[in-house]
Amino acid sequence: MQKEIKIAVVEDDENLRFLVVHRLRSEGYKVLEAADGRAAEELIMEEKPDIVLLDWMLPYKQGSEVCQAVREKGFDNLIIMTTAKSQDVDKIDAYSFGASDYITKPFSMDVLVALIENKVKYSINNEKSEMHKFGDMEHHPNTHSLIKDGKKTELTILENRILLYFLKNENKVINRDELMMVVWGYNSDVNTRTLDMHIVRLRKKIEDNPDRPHYLQTIRGVGYRFAAE
Repeated sequence: MQKEIKIAVVEDDENLRFLVVHRLRSEGYKVLEAADGRAAEELIMEEKPDIVLLDWMLPYKQGSEVCQAVREKGFDNLIIMTTAKSQDVDKIDAYSFGASDYITKPFSMDVLVALIENKVKYSINNEKSEMHKFGDMEHHPNTHSLIKDGKKTELTILENRILLYFLKNENKVINRDELMMVVWGYNSDVNTRTLDMHIVRLRKKIEDNPDRPHYLQTIRGVGYRFAAE
């Protein structure tokens, strides 16, 4: 199955692009490449790759603009943004221009390959899109959305990651360091206050009473626990 997966690598740094393309081809993927925003947009719309690895900073057209443009033209496959630093992740979250996920530079090739393999396993090879239910809500991680009573609530990429991790570890106490590692990655420079802030925002979207959370419970001095029904 993997042989049929097509990945577009959009990166203006020639050395990095060469390394990424070489590694992904050695993993058995079909790889296309582009070095600037204009070429990337054409390539994505013509070739319809399964996954786009899209650099945030590009000549002619920013990665975010490329992403928004292809989304408006109906491209709905996975787009993973690559950003220079983890602070940019908040920009990705603030502007909802349609990125599916992100990875921060410098990243190791092994981490990139693992991220892509995970996407292939859960998003692409699954005929049915992944979905989780809790209470009267449905969580659709691929589209970062929650559906309750037929109403859709958008989640940010980070809220999506946090909720997905909790749903895969129901009733388990998860400490803050573990959660930060999962959400921001190994080279992150965020603090626990940032994490707590995202938890507060997530509670507003999933709890009937965010001040007395039913699902997302704080375990004092340790971290959090997602209480299933």
